[in-house]
Amino acid sequence: MTENIEVDEHGKLKCSIEYTLNKVGGKWKLIILWHIIFDGTQRYNALRRLLPGITHKMLSQQLKELEQEGLIIRTQYNEMPPKVEYAISEKGLTLKPLLEEMHKWGREQGE
Repeated sequence: MTENIEVDEHGKLKCSIEYTLNKVGGKWKLIILWHIIFDGTQRYNALRRLLPGITHKMLSQQLKELEQEGLIIRTQYNEMPPKVEYAISEKGLTLKPLLEEMHKWGREQGE
């Protein structure tokens, strides 16, 4: 497995785990992805209710970053009041097995 570890131009280790954590790391991103993958397309306020403790600013930031990474798709409907939905992208859907394994591991170790 260690043959896949590379070193950048500054001698710093680069690896796939670091890459993954840069894309989905932090307290909220994986939980947001979980809800969008397993509960389906979500509106902003629905996500706020599913994530007690997250601030408006943090949720907005996390959604923007996930969209920029191509993991979720933001669809805005031009109606009054404005309606925005967040759905999983094909790229984001590739994280489903990882989330399932993390869920399984957490259930087995945490209970």
